[in-house]
Amino acid sequence: MESALEEIEFLALSSNRVDVLGLLADGRKTRTELAEATGASQATLGRILGDFEERSWVRREDGEYVATATGRLVAKGFTDLLEILETEGELREIVRYLPTHAMDFDLRHLADATITVPSQTRPNAPVQRLLDLERSAEEVRAFSHAFNEQSLSVIEERTTAGELTFRAVLSESAVAAVADDPTLRDRLRSLLDADSAAVRVREEGIPLAATIADDVVHLLLRDENGVLRASVDTDDDAVRSWAHDTMDHYWRTATPLDAEEFAE
Repeated sequence: MESALEEIEFLALSSNRVDVLGLLADGRKTRTELAEATGASQATLGRILGDFEERSWVRREDGEYVATATGRLVAKGFTDLLEILETEGELREIVRYLPTHAMDFDLRHLADATITVPSQTRPNAPVQRLLDLERSAEEVRAFSHAFNEQSLSVIEERTTAGELTFRAVLSESAVAAVADDPTLRDRLRSLLDADSAAVRVREEGIPLAATIADDVVHLLLRDENGVLRASVDTDDDAVRSWAHDTMDHYWRTATPLDAEEFAE
């Protein structure tokens, strides 16, 4: 283990080493090509390539350098580690709020996600991010333990105007909360009357608040006290596949919600 950690340290202490090994893992390069790609001096490249040859990570053939099988293995492993640590850095402040128990995908798929957090000047920024997505989408699908007033308003207005197709699975508590407010109840009834809307209720509950707006998956993140802490959204293929599969599962295990249930 100690020697392996020493090799990790050897690479980590020099970005040039990481770059050179990655370039050679992708294909043959001359020293001139490596210098142009990395900006390293010929003297630096000489030391790096010598160290790599001693470790049998690269070999020289006809004036060019190329990674060996073990060199490619090390390059891939180190790249994976860098990607993991970069993703961890992005998610560090919000990971405690992520419903990871319900997220059946590798967190590395959130590496390029948009993270929105409340601020003093924009305390509702995560919800506003969701509203922006809902206002521009042609199709919205959602599965959630809550249905906030602003989202309901946007969805109802755009769906009844024929601008949006909407399908959702809500928890019983989410529906009950809307039904308790006369204004929201009227909006929900209007939404349910629209031809391009369908809502179902799931007795077992839903452990997260997810929205699929066209190709973007958006998650609202709250703490154990229900306080809004952040939102995360991404168009990553794996996350989108997970969201659609989860939506389909919840849809199959839920019952239709009828507008007549909210009649005065």
